[in-house]
Amino acid sequence: MIIVAVLLLPVLGLMLYALDRVEDLLSGGPSAPRSSRRRHLRLVGGGDGGTERRPTGPPGRHVDAA
Repeated sequence: MIIVAVLLLPVLGLMLYALDRVEDLLSGGPSAPRSSRRRHLRLVGGGDGGTERRPTGPPGRHVDAA
């Protein structure tokens, strides 16, 4: 029984692949290319409109260093 199951696995895999290809052929292709601009994500800017400035220390030293 295990031998039958092992022999049927490749056959079932090929059948699923063939049916997928047939379904793609029957459904046709996309009629027109989709525009990506409709779903374009916009970045939300900061409230003050400026860039965030970090405090600076003496040259050669990092402020965040422990």
